[in-house]
Amino acid sequence: MAHWKAYHTPQSVAEALSILASYDGQAQVVAGGTDLLIDLKHGADEAPRAALVDVTRIPELGGIAEEGDAVILGAGLTHTAIVRSALLEARATCLVESCGVVGGPQVRNVGTIGGNVAHALPAGDGTTSLVALDAAAEVAWADGRREWHPILDLYAGPGRSRVDSRRDVLVRFRFALAGAGEGSAFRRIMRPQGVALPVLGCAVWVRLDEAQAHYADLRLCIGPVARTPVRATAVEEALRGQPADDSTLDRAAAAARESLHPRTSKYRATATYRAHMIETLLRGALPLAVTRARTGQAAAQGIGLS
Repeated sequence: MAHWKAYHTPQSVAEALSILASYDGQAQVVAGGTDLLIDLKHGADEAPRAALVDVTRIPELGGIAEEGDAVILGAGLTHTAIVRSALLEARATCLVESCGVVGGPQVRNVGTIGGNVAHALPAGDGTTSLVALDAAAEVAWADGRREWHPILDLYAGPGRSRVDSRRDVLVRFRFALAGAGEGSAFRRIMRPQGVALPVLGCAVWVRLDEAQAHYADLRLCIGPVARTPVRATAVEEALRGQPADDSTLDRAAAAARESLHPRTSKYRATATYRAHMIETLLRGALPLAVTRARTGQAAAQGIGLS
């Protein structure tokens, strides 16, 4: 059975929106296709599409550009392109580490950061780090509006995005690069059998005080622990103003136990095991982010290169 009838390769966002509009919801955006093509063939939504609209040739969706202390990433960037960026490794290390463990080399070579977000799963590795980095996403809506939104605003439920991939286009992401006294880290626990399915992922961003002794601010995203990606705000509150050393990790673990309640998943692990692993991830990611904030040195760990 053919899963689509026509295939378009627009050269601009405006052209992509025009093509999508001409099909009135019967076409769909595709980039790397690592999730969409599986869904079309084996997933719950196997209905053929009238057309696929390939956005990978749109220049605006590619590239990494500094804008002052921030960076803008095209939604069409592959995970491999992110992993190979020296700028992102040095100043958005958690994103490089999370993109470096997505699938295998073949998946990372074609899968995109925009696709990771658009698929709207709470376990998305790239998404977890984008949340910790307080990223915003630019969306080109079907009615012609172009707007920036906090990334968490794009999620309507597990596998449900507020960006309609049959009518809208996810264009770019923007977040602040790490400055002096700031650092980030990502850690993941996964099932080794067959597919790299994350049991849990943890992304951490920290800012230290001037003496580099206490947490001045921090952001944590641990997932999946809810129906959409979420900030671990109770853990953040428990650590702000506290010493940035091992003595505070018990406080972080206690706050996580009280506020984060992952469910049992037949594909991942039991709720009890996953709750215990949250503490393990925090004890690994927090000290690493603190070390990077203090030294200004960051070499991504655990990544895979093709």
